[in-house]
Amino acid sequence: MAQPSAHEVAERLVAEAPDESWLRALTDDLDRRVRVAPLERLLTLWGLSASEAARAFGVSRQALSKWRRDGVPADRAPALADLAAATDMLDRRIKRERIPAVVRRAAANLEGRSLYDLAGAGRHAQVREAVALMFDLRRAQP
Repeated sequence: MAQPSAHEVAERLVAEAPDESWLRALTDDLDRRVRVAPLERLLTLWGLSASEAARAFGVSRQALSKWRRDGVPADRAPALADLAAATDMLDRRIKRERIPAVVRRAAANLEGRSLYDLAGAGRHAQVREAVALMFDLRRAQP
């Protein structure tokens, strides 16, 4: 007996799903279990083109293409780690389809800049810190 294709399984799941939110939860859970490479995940969740991603790391599109093929160089690993950590926090607390808008929205507490702008300025650790602050419940008033 032939194994069903991924498309066939997906079609069956969509047809049998209780609702759309259940499908989103399933998709999120599968992504977390399968986990794509951090760079690819960042590009996908932030909705970045190759040009935008290259700008976020201060490199050319050709360099970014090489990173995607061969891996991120060791000297750029801290920047990727900071942006990956920020991406993980956003993914846990914001609907995925809203993340591209959130990272591009200018914020007063970021001097009118966006998270994407900070990344493009090489301030990757500040991106991680700003996202952590977004979800810091200790700042909430009782």
